[in-house]
Amino acid sequence: MRRVVLQMGVTLDGYVAGPGGEGDWGLPAEHRDVRAWKVASLRQVGTHIMGRVTYEQMAGHWPNAAGDYAAFMNNTPKVVFSTTLPAAEWAGSRIARGDLTEEIAALKDEPGGEIMAHGGAAFVQALSRLGLIDEYRLVILPVALGAGLPLFKDLAKPLRVDLAEAATFPDGTAIHVYRPVALPAG
Repeated sequence: MRRVVLQMGVTLDGYVAGPGGEGDWGLPAEHRDVRAWKVASLRQVGTHIMGRVTYEQMAGHWPNAAGDYAAFMNNTPKVVFSTTLPAAEWAGSRIARGDLTEEIAALKDEPGGEIMAHGGAAFVQALSRLGLIDEYRLVILPVALGAGLPLFKDLAKPLRVDLAEAATFPDGTAIHVYRPVALPAG
């Protein structure tokens, strides 16, 4: 069975975007070692999943992009979760319109590499609330916003995780990999 992994940039104070969805935080260019870590992670991916807003942003960018990530984004199958998107025209994309839990279960049963979840914030929050993420790969950026769209919101109960990996980089970025812990019932 395939795993669902979330690989996402997050600020020191836990935000994935500014209050209006902004993602330009005045940081210098990504360090080459951070990029190498992310490329190694992308090599394990068999399917990308995302919400509509992120899909539209990525579909507007990646088909004409170059660089280390472009081939991974363009050549890997993509599933966009939306009830309003009329069509998915980015090559290798399809729309999932059903129940999120059922759609994820079906994807996990398909053959292939990991299922990598991307944003937006509401989509990732829904995956977390439903316990659908098997691993969190948090790219912790050296900036605090003070307000914005949080990575976690409206959890029914605390999400207990174990640290599986931690790495730090010369630009101040830290990458922490966490796996949810199944808590005893009762």
